[in-house]
Amino acid sequence: MAEPVTGEKNGRQERTRLVQGPGLLLVWLYGVMSVGAVSRSVYQILTDFGSAPLAHVLSAVAAVVYAFITYTLVRGGERARRAALVCCAAELVGVLIVGTWTVLEPSAFPDSTVWSEYGMGYLFIPVLLPVTGMLWLRRSRRQPA
Repeated sequence: MAEPVTGEKNGRQERTRLVQGPGLLLVWLYGVMSVGAVSRSVYQILTDFGSAPLAHVLSAVAAVVYAFITYTLVRGGERARRAALVCCAAELVGVLIVGTWTVLEPSAFPDSTVWSEYGMGYLFIPVLLPVTGMLWLRRSRRQPA
């Protein structure tokens, strides 16, 4: 992968590349989490929605967040970087709220979500991924010329 392009070329501004170095691993992990969360939520909603609607809807929300972050990282550019940064922060807030809720009141979640117990069912990747993402996105911020 080439170095990030942050200047102008032929009179137009070029996109900052986010998918390089650690960013490539980040995109891969978000892509895997997207597939996992989409698969889980679709299966749960189609087969067992009535048993734990809140948990199944929260898994679907996680899937949408993961897919959007994956898209923005691949798209690149300053606007996409900022959108991904906001989504990573929202994801972290969601993981912390849902994780704490599932620990304090497990009866509210008869079935687990992607973010249950801070993502314990996913090796805690759901709580580590947004922190890593925000660090990478801050690091890849466009430097003033």
